[in-house]
Amino acid sequence: MTQIRQDAIKLLEQIPEDKIIFIIQIMQGMKGLYTDDDMKEREDAFLHLEKMKRKVPDLDYDKELAAYREEKYGTANIS
Repeated sequence: MTQIRQDAIKLLEQIPEDKIIFIIQIMQGMKGLYTDDDMKEREDAFLHLEKMKRKVPDLDYDKELAAYREEKYGTANIS
C-alpha cells in the first residue's frame, strides 16, 4: 500500500461514523471522473452520430432569405 493511501486511511479513521457517509458520497462522485466505461460509451455515441451525418445540399442563400422575408413580412423585396 502506498504512503498516500495509508495517510488517507488514517484520516478516515479520525472521522466520526456519522460523517463517513459524506466521504463515501464524495468518493462515489469522484469514481465517475475516472472510469473508462463512460469514455467508451461517449466514444461509441460519437461514432454513432458520425455515421448518421449526411451532406447537406448546397443552399441558395438569396432564395432562402427571399422565402423567409415573404413568409415573415409578406413581400420578398424590401428596400
